[in-house]
Amino acid sequence: MLLKEIKNIFHKELDASYPKEEVDSFFYMLIAHYLDLERFVLAMQPNLIVTKKEEQPLFEALSQLRLHRPIQYIIGTAHFMDMDFSVDENVLIPRPETEELVRWMISGLSVKRDGYKVLDIGTGSGCIAISLAKNLPKAKVFALDISEKAIDVSKQNALNNEVTVQFIKRDILNLDALDTKFEVIVSNPPYVRQKEKKDMHKNVTDHEPGLALFVSDENPLKFYDAIARFASKNLKKNGSLYLEINQYLAKESEQLLRKHNFSEIELRKDMFGNDRMMRCKHLEI
Repeated sequence: MLLKEIKNIFHKELDASYPKEEVDSFFYMLIAHYLDLERFVLAMQPNLIVTKKEEQPLFEALSQLRLHRPIQYIIGTAHFMDMDFSVDENVLIPRPETEELVRWMISGLSVKRDGYKVLDIGTGSGCIAISLAKNLPKAKVFALDISEKAIDVSKQNALNNEVTVQFIKRDILNLDALDTKFEVIVSNPPYVRQKEKKDMHKNVTDHEPGLALFVSDENPLKFYDAIARFASKNLKKNGSLYLEINQYLAKESEQLLRKHNFSEIELRKDMFGNDRMMRCKHLEI
């Protein structure tokens, strides 16, 4: 079959569910992954023919896309901070907004002395911890998660990206202290309220791990409360806490941090203009 005919089939099957530009992106990601073809191949070879064997994984992926399975889970890879991360349904797909948080951290931490310790709480795929380890060679990076399966994924990602991260399997909701203190703690915890779920795409709500996404409408900041309580005891004096937050709960998040004696609270917007990141310091010893 002509490759351009397969592309037309993708649009026929998916345009009702996704923007046309996104369908194009799906198609080009798949031919790159399965056929090792660049996205400009159809411009150079408009009559390129692929074999039955070559087209099979493309149509299998199309079937999964029709069921709203994320493209990153289909190919098993997500791109983040100029690195590739293995992902499956046990971990969230890394987001561009989180990359903004990591770049903010790197810009502020790159001048630190050797041997400072950084902890990523709720590491998932390990994208934050591994990116920090890759870009901050002076740091000793630790990553914590409640899920053994998520830690398995993140360990493989650390190996694939050739960095050293120390992984800890613990539940932050039931963790008072660790046997070391940190100069920096970061977290992108669950923060999407159940009432916001209706506004989200099926590829997120039906496939990504709800444990890592959703919180109750009644207590949406429970993870931030636990993280702030933990950080207040496990940060060194003048240590920094970085957080990704729910854009609708910025004021409440700031109030919670002040309750736990954090100060110098700085709020930043993401690329879409939403309140998305916070940095603060804890001055207690």
